[in-house]
Amino acid sequence: MRTSQDFLRVGATVTFLGFIILLLGIVLTIFQHPASSQVGGLIMIGPIPIVFGSSPEITTNMLGLGLIVSILYLFLWKKKR
Repeated sequence: MRTSQDFLRVGATVTFLGFIILLLGIVLTIFQHPASSQVGGLIMIGPIPIVFGSSPEITTNMLGLGLIVSILYLFLWKKKR
């Protein structure tokens, strides 16, 4: 029988592996194309997106993604209530 600690351990392991794969992908991209690499990111604090990027195009794409995630979050939050 599975306990909640088993699920917590599996979830933490999958999350850790996801971060490792993400970091490895970023490093490999930078080493393969050092001059043309562009990076960007999206940090969600509740429904509020914080975006950053190394070029205006990447920043705009991250902002669009942030807005989509915010709308989805608010829609699901309202539907839950």
